[in-house]
Amino acid sequence: MNKPLRHIAAFCGVMVLALLVRATWVQFVKSDSLANDKHNRRVQIDAFSQPRGDIVVGGQPITGSVATPGSDFKYKRTYKDGPMYAPVTGYLSQAQGATFLEGVHAKVMNGKDDRLFFDRAKSLFTGETPRGGDVITTIDPAAQKAAYEGLTKLKAKGAVVALDPRSGKILAMASTPSYDPSVFSGISKKEGEQFQKLDADKGKPLNNRAIREVYPPGSTFKILTAAAALEHGVVTDINAAMPDAPAPYTLPLSTTKVGNDVDNSLCDKVSLKTGMQWSCNNVFLQTALKTGKDRMRETAEKFGFNQEQFIPVRTAKSGYPEQLDKPQTALTGMGQGSLTSTPLQMAMVTAGIANDGKVMKPYMVDELRGPDLSSLEKTEPEVLDQAVSEGTAKKVQEMMEFTASDGTAKKVRMEGVTVGGKTGTAQHGADVREERPYAWFVSYAKQSDGTSPVAVAVFVDPSDMDIQRSEIAGGKLGAPIAKSVMEAVMKK
Repeated sequence: MNKPLRHIAAFCGVMVLALLVRATWVQFVKSDSLANDKHNRRVQIDAFSQPRGDIVVGGQPITGSVATPGSDFKYKRTYKDGPMYAPVTGYLSQAQGATFLEGVHAKVMNGKDDRLFFDRAKSLFTGETPRGGDVITTIDPAAQKAAYEGLTKLKAKGAVVALDPRSGKILAMASTPSYDPSVFSGISKKEGEQFQKLDADKGKPLNNRAIREVYPPGSTFKILTAAAALEHGVVTDINAAMPDAPAPYTLPLSTTKVGNDVDNSLCDKVSLKTGMQWSCNNVFLQTALKTGKDRMRETAEKFGFNQEQFIPVRTAKSGYPEQLDKPQTALTGMGQGSLTSTPLQMAMVTAGIANDGKVMKPYMVDELRGPDLSSLEKTEPEVLDQAVSEGTAKKVQEMMEFTASDGTAKKVRMEGVTVGGKTGTAQHGADVREERPYAWFVSYAKQSDGTSPVAVAVFVDPSDMDIQRSEIAGGKLGAPIAKSVMEAVMKK
């Protein structure tokens, strides 16, 4: 063979080798990523080729599947009480993809989870249509209904989260305005237009305000300020007057004076307990300043601040900042300044106090079940942190219960039930004089044995409400909702 032919043969050999290497790489190394690529239409066709497993609340499915004749996608998702449960289920759309539980546990419900391998293999021999597993939630249907209806009656943007303090189970998670995932679960032009309309809506109905948005928590944060001060020995007697907390209060290094919603005479140099009763800003500004930013942050982080939660849906991170000067530190004592929180986070703080200082990791999936009802995975309660001692928590409970019986949280009182509560009004925006404040309310209810089966956080954004500014208060807007949610749980 002459030299040119040898060169050509060698070149062809290298090309064939390269082709074999590339084919091997595609077939074995990249096969999974290519097969599951969201742009692979065969993957999408397969995902909607059979009825999907369901999301279950209170023993009943709140999702379903319906045939779609004339389409490559044979089935699409349906939802029962879609707007009420959308913050829990999220959506599954042939065109828009999946969110929340529909996305997190997609493989269980579509039958592709590795734990369902034998079910898939069995269907090949029996000829039966394979079916996915179910997601059993911790949601209490009565509590969820109370939360959602309470918000919709206000015609306000807002959110409610209810937890079982003993376990961390999420009993209710509502967000308004909401949406019905059924209206865009298909791939038709009309359904695409419905999604675009929702996506462009100024009310942001697709947003989950309960876990994905953060706000200044206002005076509801005062329960954490009190816990931090007690835990670190800054305050030892909740009934002792505070001569260094005059009302109105002048912020350190400043001439700015901070007053109170009640007459300043009720708050001037009063005790921590009285300060909680009337939500006295001066008391908690001074308490946070004396406690200091580092000890305040340490306590906040033990309750869950500065970290994402996975419930199993990922939540936004509530924030207690690191870099604070003295005025900013003082402002965090009343839940203002650069402090931010999700409604879930404030429910966790309240639940931790109600559970004698022990904060449980929140979760809303109790169990994953196979199509034969076998248990694939069971969630066990897990401690997030012992945020404060039992003694500290008991003192904060005493103050919250006094606030509910004789203070600003009276509207949450329940006949024959011990209730603790705290109101909150949070200023926000560039011009706090023009922006309507947010209204917050947190509370818990106790059983006769002293344990608490429910803690609630209610957040209301009244920006679109036809209501006078003087009527915007956590005790007026949030307390009735919190009460109805707790009653729904306590009736069990």
